[in-house]
Amino acid sequence: MVEMEKRAQPYAKGRKIMPVMELIATTVHGSAGKDGMYRSRIDAAVIQEWLTTARKHKAMLLLNIQPGRASFPDEIKAYEKWLKEPDVGLALDPEWRMGPGEVPMKTFGHVKAAELNECAQWVSELVAKHNLPQKVMLYHQLNEGVVVNEPTLVPAKGVVMIKSVDGIGSPGAKVDTWKRVVAKKPTFVHGGFKLFYQEDVETGGRLMTPAEVMALKPTPEYILFE
Repeated sequence: MVEMEKRAQPYAKGRKIMPVMELIATTVHGSAGKDGMYRSRIDAAVIQEWLTTARKHKAMLLLNIQPGRASFPDEIKAYEKWLKEPDVGLALDPEWRMGPGEVPMKTFGHVKAAELNECAQWVSELVAKHNLPQKVMLYHQLNEGVVVNEPTLVPAKGVVMIKSVDGIGSPGAKVDTWKRVVAKKPTFVHGGFKLFYQEDVETGGRLMTPAEVMALKPTPEYILFE
């Protein structure tokens, strides 16, 4: 974590750095499983271990959801116990939101903005009911098609919505993906950008530099390393 905070410094631009850890809590699978949902949920003990580590480093923990054929609202409600904690938020993976007849690893999934709005509203009500600080609800997006009707997203009180652009490849390809994917981002949604240590180097030759990332327009506020 200390090393990651050092790497984050060039992106700070005078702002305070807030460390964040993402844990895949619901994992998508290529086989249906007993309930036919193509996903499994992580053990509570693992979430507790990660939360303990996050708190040791004064970091926020985001529970990443890859829902398979389940819906995002159903999945996030399964983690209500954890989302009542003041330092736990959500990271949603629409590319793994499968429709009827769709199989993970064989096709990209997608989510409608209405479903994300439903999630944000539920989180907003949770925040109000338990007098919690603002909650992060992040959604990852690797191409324009995985979030349908994105301009119809609406703000929810007590919820900070972030869109993380996840394109893989060369700096030029990632910049192009950024421009296309952020084009429909509502103004109230904060921008995020993902760097892949292995995949970006393997497919594009190198990682983008902090200066290149921070030159993107609009300027990303959330930088994710994988």
